[in-house]
Amino acid sequence: MDVEQIKAMINDALSLDELHVSFDGSQAKIIAVSDMFEEMSRVKKQQTVFAPLSEAIKDGTIHAVTVKTFTTEQWQRDKMFNLPI
Repeated sequence: MDVEQIKAMINDALSLDELHVSFDGSQAKIIAVSDMFEEMSRVKKQQTVFAPLSEAIKDGTIHAVTVKTFTTEQWQRDKMFNLPI
């Protein structure tokens, strides 16, 4: 599995404004930007991004996932502190 495959899995399931992914062969680091996160709890945000990756996590293709979520407003304000991933 590579970064483009992970991006495709997430983008096929979610409507995001921006998606940034790094993957070292076992750990994926994800930054997801969308206003859909605005009303969600922290746990629900994590679950929403994890869901499209559940099979790859279950079968061990992806060992660990770090997710940061932002609304577009938060991202515009904070992106300088969160890239590169």
